[in-house]
Amino acid sequence: MNTVKTVRELRAAIARARAEGKRIAFVPTMGNLHAGHVALVEKAGQRADFVVASIFVNPLQFGPSEDLARYPRTLIADQEKLVAAGCHLLFTPEVEEMYPQGMGLQTRVSVPSLSEGLCGGSRPGHFEGVATVVTKLFNMVQPDLAVFGEKDFQQLAVIRALVRDLNMPVQIVGEPTARADDGLALSSRNGYLNDEQRASAPALYRMLGRLADAIRGGETDFAELIDSGNAELIAAGFRPDYLEIRESNELQPASANDQQLVILAAAYMGTTRLIDNLAFDR
Repeated sequence: MNTVKTVRELRAAIARARAEGKRIAFVPTMGNLHAGHVALVEKAGQRADFVVASIFVNPLQFGPSEDLARYPRTLIADQEKLVAAGCHLLFTPEVEEMYPQGMGLQTRVSVPSLSEGLCGGSRPGHFEGVATVVTKLFNMVQPDLAVFGEKDFQQLAVIRALVRDLNMPVQIVGEPTARADDGLALSSRNGYLNDEQRASAPALYRMLGRLADAIRGGETDFAELIDSGNAELIAAGFRPDYLEIRESNELQPASANDQQLVILAAAYMGTTRLIDNLAFDR
């Protein structure tokens, strides 16, 4: 695996792969990689001949009170994981490489509607930062396909809309959420949990499963389900941020007639904000 830090080096390496007739897959990350990220890279390798990954902790998607400064940077360990997963090229730009004019003067990309509410409501400006950096990375790499995890369900919907609306020739591939044996969705932020919090955290996914089972069993009082779900989270030691039932395509509030649904939740365990979701058909 080759590691490059500049757009010029990145494009030169990709041009060589293109000249050899290779299909390019891309996996953008913020590093501190875990088994979920590895699964994305492995999926990319199944779909393409040349796998590019990026590690960039994007300040544009962090709010002023969020954990940008303490977000874990583990480059050497990440490189080892990427090599084992079959990655061919790693792009690790500095902030100045990504935003040479400074972030204040950076052109922004905004995806309306899908970016609103849920994590967009709790983290104002977050999805504008995501959409902007993903647009820049897609323009730099120009991949045939890109792989994203379904744990960030709203983010995946935003990126699909971005690609559709801006006519980008990139296939977006979703990869199911990777989970620990007890059901907790793998996340770089799980490392912030102490032992007691980590033991309680799987209650988030159990609650989602209980609500999904109730809906599949014919329950249609979504407000009642949400109230009971929040109570369950509080009893487990969480401080709920949001818990919502949406239709899974455009993420509009679910109606009694919608067949494809997703339950999305975010909650704090101590100071650590965890997100999860469960998509299902009625």
